[in-house]
Amino acid sequence: MTGHVTIRNLSRSFGTFAALRDVSLEIPAGELVALLGPSGSGKTTLLRIIAGLDLPDAGQVLINGEDRIARHPRERGVGFVFQHYALFRHMTVGENIAFGLRVRPRGERPTRAEIRSRVATLLDLVQLGWLIDRYPSELSGGQRQRVALARALAIEPRLLLLDEPFGALDTKVRKELGAWLRDLHHGSAITSLLVTHDQEEALELADRIVLMAQGKVEQVGTPAELYTRPATPFVLEFLGEANRLPCRLGEGGAAVLAGTGDVLAHGLEPDHPLARSGADVTLYVRPHDLLLEPEHEGPVVITRVRMAGAFAKVEALMQGISLTALMPFHRLGASGLREGEHARLRVLHGTAFAAEGVEHPAALRFEARGVTVPA
Repeated sequence: MTGHVTIRNLSRSFGTFAALRDVSLEIPAGELVALLGPSGSGKTTLLRIIAGLDLPDAGQVLINGEDRIARHPRERGVGFVFQHYALFRHMTVGENIAFGLRVRPRGERPTRAEIRSRVATLLDLVQLGWLIDRYPSELSGGQRQRVALARALAIEPRLLLLDEPFGALDTKVRKELGAWLRDLHHGSAITSLLVTHDQEEALELADRIVLMAQGKVEQVGTPAELYTRPATPFVLEFLGEANRLPCRLGEGGAAVLAGTGDVLAHGLEPDHPLARSGADVTLYVRPHDLLLEPEHEGPVVITRVRMAGAFAKVEALMQGISLTALMPFHRLGASGLREGEHARLRVLHGTAFAAEGVEHPAALRFEARGVTVPA
């Protein structure tokens, strides 16, 4: 049975440091949810409280409607996977996986034959059946983490908690195990909560993301919702690089570059309170949404051009503002962009937030009009 988790007004402090500040959250049954945020944002503290490894100062943790705060970790029906595997070094792979079943009270403990069958099934699931008699010291990092996942699944948990499970692995293995976990999760219909500080990992793996900062939840939503409709500048910048352009809102909510009359983009929501205010805003533009075009004596000066995988990364300056644009590498030669040359910029898509001290905190989205993007 999968677990629906409800967090109500959870707070936890360590001395004068508030790790969690009145956090409330719903985790629907069967979803893979990522807790994402910088170090110190409260992700691991929240995970440990759900697991029963720590107690809150206030608040409730309900699993399938039942308050579990007073329950011992063994009674919560939760599987926990740590970053550094935490396997028993003196036990074989098979013994590690069977451990949670063998320590159950006698009345709840499966028979030896049932335990052997469960271990064999899980080893097939994690594709490590041939390593049943090996010890952790004889395994690679990726193999150890698969054993740790199998051990957590052995008790048939309602909820699977993963604390930076791929943090100690190299990039290639992380990606392989991440894809494997995604497939495993959807095949088992288990509820999973993944703690990570890796934005790409969260965006690729999670059904929903809970983005945290300073002990609070900044925004909850699908990866697409957080990336395309960020609620705050923090959310926007945490989920990827962005250029900052100081603007004033002109007629129709157009974004006009500060100190010039240049219209960079047009607002998509003309009735938005911010669009009608004529306020000063900061326009945030992803590098792949910033189009640079050669123009003699244009306001932008190209300072550096370099390869970044399949893309060309173009760095530039405009009135003291640093800019970064990305384009497919195969287009660089035809673009005419060279170090030391001048250019103009066009904004394909952007998101604006009011300058500090201005009300209307909701974001305003922008796009270019009549701009053809080269193939």
